[in-house]
Amino acid sequence: MFLAFYGMSIRYAAERSLEAFEMFEAQVVHEADAHSTFASIQEALTHAAALSRFFWPVGKKNRLAQARGKRLREVFAMNDDSALRFRDLRNAFEHYDENLDRYLLEDNSGYFFPTPLIDNHELADEALGNIFKLVDPNGGICVLLGRKFEYRTIQREIKRILDQGKQNNESESLR
Repeated sequence: MFLAFYGMSIRYAAERSLEAFEMFEAQVVHEADAHSTFASIQEALTHAAALSRFFWPVGKKNRLAQARGKRLREVFAMNDDSALRFRDLRNAFEHYDENLDRYLLEDNSGYFFPTPLIDNHELADEALGNIFKLVDPNGGICVLLGRKFEYRTIQREIKRILDQGKQNNESESLR
């Protein structure tokens, strides 16, 4: 019976993430301002991070959480190659303040771009450009403090999880 409750929470996080991805894509098409557009991709990826914690809980000492994660990975046919297991992007958003501390202490020179940008991710490769936040909708890349992260694999995995959840509900394996 507990799997049904986890399934509802997983579906909620996945649906919120996909809605934010859809909002992001609409904003790109309508050339919305960079702040709103970046906020949408950040929201999508933040919900994806919440989803990730159901399957790969933080804290190895919590045996209950570890058992829950293992069982949910089985039910949702997930393995350790899942894009949701990749925690660097999640941590980059969740610990942005700490990463900004370290980034600002580096010996950076050149031009600084602290506000969000919508552009080609190769812009972040420029030696004199210091990009804080950039999203490349064509390349499927999000840049935070100069580090690049691919987000389309996460989006595809979330869609697969929702589809798997629907199949599980239909076959009543979540009950």
